[in-house]
Amino acid sequence: MTTSPRPDAGRNASPYLYGPEQAAMEQVLASGHFGHGRATEDFEAGVARFLGVRDAVAVSSGTSALHLALLAADLGPGSEVIVPSLTFCATIQAIVAAGARPRFVEVDPRTLCITPEIVAEALTPATGAVLPVLFGGRAVDLTPLHGTLVQRGVTIVEDAAHAFGSRQGARWVGSTGDLTCFSFGPIKNLTCGQGGMVIPRSAAEAERLRSLRSLGVPATAERRAASTSYEVTTFGFRAHMSTLNAAIGIVQLAHFAVAESSRRHLWRVYERALNDVPGVELVDVDADNSVPHLAVVRVPARDRVWRFMRERGVGVGVHYPPNHDQPAFAPWHRRLPVTERLGQQIMTLPFHQHLTEDDVRHVVSVLRQALR
Repeated sequence: MTTSPRPDAGRNASPYLYGPEQAAMEQVLASGHFGHGRATEDFEAGVARFLGVRDAVAVSSGTSALHLALLAADLGPGSEVIVPSLTFCATIQAIVAAGARPRFVEVDPRTLCITPEIVAEALTPATGAVLPVLFGGRAVDLTPLHGTLVQRGVTIVEDAAHAFGSRQGARWVGSTGDLTCFSFGPIKNLTCGQGGMVIPRSAAEAERLRSLRSLGVPATAERRAASTSYEVTTFGFRAHMSTLNAAIGIVQLAHFAVAESSRRHLWRVYERALNDVPGVELVDVDADNSVPHLAVVRVPARDRVWRFMRERGVGVGVHYPPNHDQPAFAPWHRRLPVTERLGQQIMTLPFHQHLTEDDVRHVVSVLRQALR
């Protein structure tokens, strides 16, 4: 551990690499095959083994994962998707791209996640899907509503962009039977540089997702190499994961235990350091069961505190400005007083595996100064 904060302590996050990623990419570069290939399918198989599921479908980004999962859920034109406003705008863009309508709902202020009660109140005859956002890595348990949702034909599509490696009870997020979407972007718990993954509910759904990500061509890399032709079975997109990105993911997955322990430890260091800071509340990500992705606090006079800390080199952020107030989503605006209040309070503290305990204490020290 360092004895004093590094000169760049608390600045913006950068990808955390373990070392072998460069050699893995060089091996792919030497192969001359950079599109969908064996490395992609090896990464899919590795994630499926990790989660204890039968299949996983790699795609180009977390946004693509959400978009394709919603299409695979057969949402009809005009279907409503219940979704928290407090999420990254990509979640909402995926709903709109699938031809559905977002029905914005509130979140629990303690967790910034939706609850079964919030979802039950928002259900309408037009509801086609519920899209819980696993904010900060925390699992969202909608089990009490499963019977109602099945009866109504409503699909759960989890936005687990923050939550790879987290658990819901004794089960991994992604292994609970719902359509689950992960992001492997640059600063996620597990990075591929860029990429995403959908955990399907059946073999048929996996096949459909593979067609959708590959311009409607469902064949595997091995089948394509052994054939003089191919078959286009549906409309589709160029949304596959490249072998270069998959090579990074394979290395990251092999070292994931390090990410899990270090992120959980850093979050608890923040929890202890913030315990006696008046007026500050750390959003609970259930660190015993999650692999924390963010350290978010609710603070008074957020904008002033944010400016003070940025001016002193601490890379604080805001995750996220509420979407129901965004111009692009004005047609679906609803009054959400809890979310609107949270949108003026939440601030994200630096949180990534490059941080040390001293860095965390430095960030909290500057936060104390800002509050004074």
